[in-house]
Amino acid sequence: MATVSAKVFAHHQKLDGTFNVKICLYHKRVRRYIDTVHYVSKRQLDRKYKITDKFLNGIIEISLDKYRATISQLDYKTQFFSCDDLLKYLEEKEIDFIKFCTNHIEQLKRENRKGTANTHRTVRNSLIDFFGSDSVSINEITSKTLFSYARFLRSERTILRKNQFGKEVKTQEKGLSESGVHNHMRDLRTLFNAACTHFNNEDLGLYRVKHYPFKRYKIGSAPLTKKRNITIEQVKQIRDCRVKSGSRAELARDLFILSFYLCGMNAVDFYYLRQKNITKRGRIEYNRAKTRTRRKDDAFISIKLIDEAKPILRKYIGSLAERYKNYDGLDTALSAGMQQLRKLTKIEDITFYWARHTFANTARNDCRMSMDDVALALNHIDEGHRTTDIYIARDWKIVDEVQEKVVETLG
Repeated sequence: MATVSAKVFAHHQKLDGTFNVKICLYHKRVRRYIDTVHYVSKRQLDRKYKITDKFLNGIIEISLDKYRATISQLDYKTQFFSCDDLLKYLEEKEIDFIKFCTNHIEQLKRENRKGTANTHRTVRNSLIDFFGSDSVSINEITSKTLFSYARFLRSERTILRKNQFGKEVKTQEKGLSESGVHNHMRDLRTLFNAACTHFNNEDLGLYRVKHYPFKRYKIGSAPLTKKRNITIEQVKQIRDCRVKSGSRAELARDLFILSFYLCGMNAVDFYYLRQKNITKRGRIEYNRAKTRTRRKDDAFISIKLIDEAKPILRKYIGSLAERYKNYDGLDTALSAGMQQLRKLTKIEDITFYWARHTFANTARNDCRMSMDDVALALNHIDEGHRTTDIYIARDWKIVDEVQEKVVETLG
C-alpha cells in the first residue's frame, strides 16, 4: 500500500536558514517527493528534523489526508501504478479545458486535419468570449452552462481579437442561426468527448472527468438548412462578371467557376494542387483534403480537365501557395472576394462553397443524374454501400458524364 508523510531534510536548508517541507510518497519500495508551499525554521524542528509546530502540523496533515483519500479511492488499482505514475496522478490539478482544447487543436494540425482544427478553434475562442477568461475548468462545463452558452451564441455580441500585428481589435458579431448553434455545440461535444478519452482510463476505472453535461443538454439532429445553390443563369452571371484584374473579386470569380467546372472541387484542394496532379491523359487526380485521413481510399478522385477549365487552372495552379503563406490566407482572400462578388452580381448570401452545392443540384435536378452518380462525382462515400464498394471498381467515365452534362447547361 502506498503511503505519504511529511519530511524535512537538513541538506535542503535555504540561504535564509529555512527548510522546505516535502511530502514523501513511498510505493513499491521507491520514494518520490512533492514540494509544498510550507517552510520551517530550525526552532520549529527537533534534533531529528521532525516538525514540532502544532499549527503547521495541522495544516500539513490536511494535505496528507487528501493524498491518502485519493490513494484509498484507487484501492487495488495502485498495484498497476509505478511510484512515478502514482506521483503524477496525485499531482494532477484541475483540468483547464481551454488549455486542453488548444493542445488538441495543435494535434489536429499535425495530423493535417486543418479544417477540423479551424472549427474547433472557433469553439475555443467563443468559450473564452463567453467565460471572459482564457482559463476555464472543465468542471464549469455543465448542462446549465451549455444552455446559457447556446443563448450567448444566438445573441449579437462584441468580441475582442488580436490582429496580425498583435493589436486587439473589437468586432461586432451577429448571432448564429439554429443550424450554426447546432454545429457549434456538436463540435463542443466532440472536444469534451476528446477530453474524456484523454483524461479518463476506463480500463482501470479512473475518471478525472466525472460528469457529462450532454446527457441533459441534448443536441439532437441538425435542423434543415437553406439550400445553398444558385441557378444556371446566376452561374453565368458570375462567370461573365467584369472585375478588376488582380483583385480578390477576380480570384473568387475564377475559383468559383473552376470549382463548378471540376465537380465542386474545394478551395483547399486548389491550394495544394500541383502540375504533378495533371496526368498525361488530361485528368486531374488528387486526394480530397477534407476526408483523405478518414477514408481507406484516401479520398482519391480523377476528374477530366475539360477545355473550359484549362485557362483558369493554368492561371492558378501552384501559384496560390506562393501567393498565400497557408490555406487560411487563401480562405480569407476568397471570403473577401465573394463579398465583392455579391455586391457586383446582386446575388445575396452566396459563398464559395455554393459552387459545389450548385454543381450537385444541377447534376441531380436539371440533368437528372442518379444520386449515386452525383455522389461519385462529389467524391462522397455512401455509408449504405460501403460493402458493395469493396467489390466494384470506380469508373471515372461516370464522373466524366456527370461533369459533361452539368457544364453543357451553361451553353
